[in-house]
Amino acid sequence: MEWIDAETAKATLNRWGSGARPFFFLSDFSGDRFLVSFVDELDPRELAFIFPGGRNVDETPVDPKDFVWEPHPPTPEDYHRRFDIVQRNMLAGNSYLANLTCRIPLTTSLSFKEVFFRSKARYRLLLHDSFVCFSPEIFVKMDHGQIRSFPMKGTISCDVPQAEATLMADEKEAAEHATIVDLIRNDLSQVASHVHVARYRYVERLHTNCGDILQTSSEIVGDLPDDYRHHIGDILMAQLPAGSITGAPKPKTVEIIREAEGYDRGFYTGVAGVCADGELDSCVLIRFIDKEKGQLYFKAGGGITAKSDWKKEYQEIIEKTYVPFR
Repeated sequence: MEWIDAETAKATLNRWGSGARPFFFLSDFSGDRFLVSFVDELDPRELAFIFPGGRNVDETPVDPKDFVWEPHPPTPEDYHRRFDIVQRNMLAGNSYLANLTCRIPLTTSLSFKEVFFRSKARYRLLLHDSFVCFSPEIFVKMDHGQIRSFPMKGTISCDVPQAEATLMADEKEAAEHATIVDLIRNDLSQVASHVHVARYRYVERLHTNCGDILQTSSEIVGDLPDDYRHHIGDILMAQLPAGSITGAPKPKTVEIIREAEGYDRGFYTGVAGVCADGELDSCVLIRFIDKEKGQLYFKAGGGITAKSDWKKEYQEIIEKTYVPFR
């Protein structure tokens, strides 16, 4: 595999976008490292993926009956300190939505391969001995002259009494979701016309080893230019980094979360996708385990607004530290 920069990736995506030969692309969060490769040239021993829009590996039954799963989350005090950095910037008017994430040391008996094949997730990606991702979140889809985005914001454990009603009635969650929908509408309007919200704040249920959770998403749709297949790279680059895992306004919020988080996200919250004949399917790389100097880390985050309660946000981080199987 060859890693390339953003300009080279954009030119390649533009060149290949109208062709019939399926290709795969991957970007880290910062937009410094890209991979663009024809699917039939990807060695699944190095990089394997199973997406709704394509795959390069067959399913392999893996069923670890008993396994160790021990996340070591930050202390409440450490999380509160990082949270305060974000909220101080909000009070100063520098941001009104920020996605604050944590790097959580993880002890587990599961291998990356076991997580990859056992997970029940919409998007699965395995980069050999580097990371495994089991993401539920669509980034953008392009087909039949339209572009769609599905920002995911709002999470609650199904153990909470009347969980769905509680989630939908939460003023903070509603405000956070409205803000991200507005941000994504603005992002799509840079590349599409007649942008509108087709579905607002619908609920999906996810199964995890720690119990089921509910999450809310919206569907935002726009009409692409007739020649969009020749500008796939331009369209994608205009959307990066993904609004749902940064915040608003995007450039300043990226600076704030880098200060607050204190670590390099790497490929976590980057994007990956497949494309052929101008039909594109892609995801945001959330629900993510990687390895650094022999230590495994689970990376998880959540949206912060001026109305956020740090204790609830901390609990949401705990709830998101899961693998999607029982």
